[in-house]
Amino acid sequence: MSEQKSRPPQDRPWESGWAPDTTRAPGTRRLWLAGALALATITACVTAVTVMDQESGEQEDRAAEPTTLSSSAPGGLISFATPSEGGAENAGADRPRPSPTPTSSAPSAAPSPKPGKKAPKPPKTSPSPTKSPKPPSSHGISIRAVNFSDRYWRVRDGSVRLDQIGSGPEQREDATFQRVAGLSDSSCYSFTTADGRYLRHRSFVLVADSNDGSSLFRQDATFCPRVWSRSGTLTLESVNYPGRFLRHRNFQLRLDPFENSHQYYADASFQIVAGLD
Repeated sequence: MSEQKSRPPQDRPWESGWAPDTTRAPGTRRLWLAGALALATITACVTAVTVMDQESGEQEDRAAEPTTLSSSAPGGLISFATPSEGGAENAGADRPRPSPTPTSSAPSAAPSPKPGKKAPKPPKTSPSPTKSPKPPSSHGISIRAVNFSDRYWRVRDGSVRLDQIGSGPEQREDATFQRVAGLSDSSCYSFTTADGRYLRHRSFVLVADSNDGSSLFRQDATFCPRVWSRSGTLTLESVNYPGRFLRHRNFQLRLDPFENSHQYYADASFQIVAGLD
């Protein structure tokens, strides 16, 4: 038979002389300790949360309140600290530089204009009236032959000839004309004398005649310049007779059809020079 060991009675002391306390349940002290520790932990957490909320509220209130000037300045104005000369560069050195984008701070006042300088006047809206063309010079022009450089156009006995001009004032006045816009074509020329007559061709001969206002007169008195190969020379072609040019023959100015010859080129080439009067 196996040996069975019996448990000692609870109300009797053990062999060592210690007897368990039967008046309370086992583990009661540990439960009290655990409860006290939990309660202390909860209390500490609640206290910490309350303190942090109070500190954050005070910081927000301080940030919202603007800094005011000293008691000597009017109340309610926002103060802007004036940087000192020595610490202007060191202040905020450990902070990142601001963005170049303009902030919402008040812009600096624009410099006032210097006294004494007037603002430029606005341009006139309406254009200035066009000035009338200046009248031709009173001295006019003279026309010289190319192959007879000592002879000029001159009105004599109503017709125009190539003459040698002396020193007399009458001859020099008869050899001086005014060049104006063509009566029939403004891109061409007309020539007037000192007494107001026009040079025109009649029966293909160049004469001085008064303007009768007719269309035929305007055409007869209009000549278009044509530049040839000779430097500084020109020929004058009739408007109403294209292909006919003014030339001199026996020193008489007349309107002849074009000829491809050296003589014709020489007789029909002229130079416009300053007036002889």
